[in-house]
This record gives sequence, C-alpha cells and structure tokens, in this order.
Amino acid sequence: MAASPSAFRLAAYGALGLPLAMAALPIYVHVPKFYADTLGLSLAGVGGILLIARVFDAVQDPLLGWWSDRRRANGGTRWPFVAWGTLFMAMGMWGLFNPPQASPATLSWWLVANLLVVYTAFSMVTVSYQAHGAEVTDDVAGRTRVTAWREGFSLLGVFLAAALPEVLKQSSGEREAFAQFSLVFAPLALVAAVITIRGSPPAHGKAPPAHTAIFGAFTLPLKNVLFRKLLVVFVLNGIAASVPATLVLFFIEDVVRRPDLTAVFLIAYFAAGALGLPLWVWLSKRIGKGKSWFAAMIVSIVAFVWAFLLGPDSVAAYFTICVLSGVGLGADLALPPSILADVIDEDEKAGSGRNEGAYFGLWALTTKMNLAVSAGIALPLLGAFGYVPKAANSAESLFVLSAVYALLPCGLKLLAALALWLSPFFAASRR
Repeated sequence: MAASPSAFRLAAYGALGLPLAMAALPIYVHVPKFYADTLGLSLAGVGGILLIARVFDAVQDPLLGWWSDRRRANGGTRWPFVAWGTLFMAMGMWGLFNPPQASPATLSWWLVANLLVVYTAFSMVTVSYQAHGAEVTDDVAGRTRVTAWREGFSLLGVFLAAALPEVLKQSSGEREAFAQFSLVFAPLALVAAVITIRGSPPAHGKAPPAHTAIFGAFTLPLKNVLFRKLLVVFVLNGIAASVPATLVLFFIEDVVRRPDLTAVFLIAYFAAGALGLPLWVWLSKRIGKGKSWFAAMIVSIVAFVWAFLLGPDSVAAYFTICVLSGVGLGADLALPPSILADVIDEDEKAGSGRNEGAYFGLWALTTKMNLAVSAGIALPLLGAFGYVPKAANSAESLFVLSAVYALLPCGLKLLAALALWLSPFFAASRR
C-alpha cells in the first residue's frame, strides 16, 4: 500500500479544483441567464443550445479518458491533458463572456462555438485530473482525503465565482462584469495548473489498463456490476442537483425577489458545503461512505423541500434553506468519486487492469448528461407555462417555477436515496 500523501502535496493537487469550479459555476448557472436575460436570446433557445452542446460534448469524455489511460500505459503522465486543457479553457471563457454586439442568430452561434471550446478543454482537464487523484493512494479512507482536498478548493472557487461577478456588477454593469471576470480567471487558472502539475503526489504503481479499442472506453466500465449500481444513484442524485443549479437565479429574482442578495445566498450554500466536508469525511470513516452519503441526501431533502412554499422577501427562510441544504453538498462532492475509486479496484481484481481514465471519462459524461437533461427539460418547461425572466409573470408560471425548482429535485433525490439504500454501498462497512 502506498504511503499516505502529505497535506502539502494534497493541497497542491487540490489547487486546480479552484479554477475548475470558477469555470463551472458561470457555465452552468450564469450562462443561461446571461444569454437569455442580458443579451436577449429566448429562454427556450438557450435551453436547446445548452442541451445540444452538452450532449455533443459529453460523448468525448470517455474518449479523452481512454486516450489518457493509453498515455499512462506507455510510460507518460496525464499532465499534458491538464496543461493544454487549462490554456484552451481560459481562452474559451474569455470568448463566452465577451460576445459581440450582434443579431440573435449570430449570438446563438457564438454561444455554441465557445461552449464547445470550454466544454472540450474542461473535459481534457477534469478527466485526467480526477483520474490522477484516484491513482494517488489505494487506501480506502485515503481516497476520501484526496477528494475532500480537491472539493475543498473547488468550493473556494465557487465562492469566488459567486461573489466576484456580483462585486464587479456594482461598478461595471452585468455585461462588463462577466468580461472582467473572464480576464481574472485566465491567469488564476494557469497558475493553479502549474502548482498542481509540479506539486501533486505522484501516481503510485498501477496495473496497465485493459487493451481495448477506443470505443471500449464506453463499454468497459459498464461491465463492472458495482459501477452500474453506483451510476444509477449518481444519475438520479445528479439531475436532482442540476435542476436547482439551472433555475436558482430565476428563483431568487422572480420568487424571492431579492436579486441583490444572489451572491449572499450562493455563498451561504457553498460555505455550508465547505464546512460540511470534514463532517462527512469523519462520518464515512465510522459508518461507511454509503451510509454517510445516504444521510446527506436525507438532510438535503428535508431542508430544501420548503423552498416550494417561499414567496417575495422570504430572505431569512431562503437563507436558512441554503445553509441547511448546503451541508449535504459536501457529501455529494467528496463521497461519490471516492466510492468510484473503490469500484475501479474490481477491475484489477478481475484481471482487467486499471482504467481510471475510462471510468472518470464516463463519469464526466454522466455529469454533463445530468446537466443537459436539467437544462433541456426545465427551461423549455418554464417557457411552455409562460414564464419570462424579469417580466410580470402569472401566478401559474411562478407556481411552476417553484415546483420545478424545489419539488422535482426532492423527488429525484428521494429516488436516489432509495437506490443507494438498496445498493451494496449502503451495506458496505467503512467503504
């Protein structure tokens, strides 16, 4: 068993999680509102673009994972994917938030092109970055430490992504604020990539990956029974998390009607997630990863379902919901990737080698499909009931917004909790 990495080396590994999260929050939360509200594209049109772009992008994740595995098998490292991906991600973020003054048709194509650049670059970085993290240690509890460091930096990145645009808006306006944000993001991402590449714990000795053709990247992980069971839980839980992420800005602006407090609500949610991380790491060592994740799901459901009942100026109530539901976020971030690293062990036991890239590629594909489904269903659904951002919406359209934002995710998360309870991960001891 490899020696446990030092906190310093784990912090260096986790550093790249900060800019990755800084990119993810604007892409998945701010882009729909920015292009529909600030730039004037239709809500249904933006939702359709996001759905198409995410589906197209998601297919490449397992292929990038397969390529990363092949490079490791041939004596190389995964870091070139991280280095080049970070550079192109910075360029794509600049393009995404510096759109030209143009017609809706031109803006739509601009959105598609830059989304594909950002998504591809983000995938190059994320798949190899997470695969390396799974190779740092083969200790079950140690894997949760690795993911906790990574996700802790990710939450710090979320704080910056939530607060910085709001601060910049005060002096520059919304359009210029996001342009400035993209300029701050670029050097920060490049510096973090250097720190991670130079300072991360090395990957310890691993069996070579299976000799599969490139499309085996899609099929090889699915042959693992435990992975299929984990994937069911992850999909249900992921869509449950993605729907509120897609709609949160609309909910704050048109239901709570306090857009001036958007940054406060988002920071409260993610700060609670950061504070909850050590709790779930500690609990997973005592009762197991599966039981800890299940407990976090129940906490999130009980806390979040009350958002359906909120109305104008429900500031204190919504702030409380953000904090309490945010506590469960830490488990969603740290525990599933740690469980996945354990699941990959089954391939090695079966003589199929180590295929971290293929697994995390398919994992990334699933994450993006969750987001695609949420955006592709939630936004057109609101549009079908007549909801228009910053307009005099009917009581019916606001009711639908509240129901899709709060009740639908809770129902999906309840199904995820049930699937987890019935899975071998719930019964496993200290895993």
